[in-house]
Amino acid sequence: MSSTPSPTIDLDSLPGHHIRRLHQIAVAVFLQELEPHGLTPVQYAALQAVANTPGTDQRSLARTIGLDTSTLGGVIDRLEARGLVQRNASPDDRRVRLLTLSRAGGELLAQAVPAMLRAQERMLEPLPARERTAFLRMLRTLVKANNELSRAPSDAA
Repeated sequence: MSSTPSPTIDLDSLPGHHIRRLHQIAVAVFLQELEPHGLTPVQYAALQAVANTPGTDQRSLARTIGLDTSTLGGVIDRLEARGLVQRNASPDDRRVRLLTLSRAGGELLAQAVPAMLRAQERMLEPLPARERTAFLRMLRTLVKANNELSRAPSDAA
């Protein structure tokens, strides 16, 4: 039995390969900077989005940060167990839980912001300052144009 030889493809020429690697690096840098605060990138995004829109419901939060609702449920469970967020029944629909930061959540978020900003700087540090804005613009363009291809499209895209 003969098999067809696989084509030789240079991984370095594939944007998806570099995007995957950059994601790995971004998560590693974020975790290094925020280790004292014990926050992952997704937990930070959830806390910040709740701080930005107190009283948001879980489904809206999932759409805001581009996460599927079941995954976000686990994230909120962990944040609630740490006393960082509170779930309160909606006065309009008792099945809907509205999210707010607890005092501890607000304090932790305020303490974590400088580390989060350092992580962002470290991620972009290899680029000359004049190229950073263009790089972010291109990233936003790719995310927005491909948002509907995501398992969890974001309303923010």
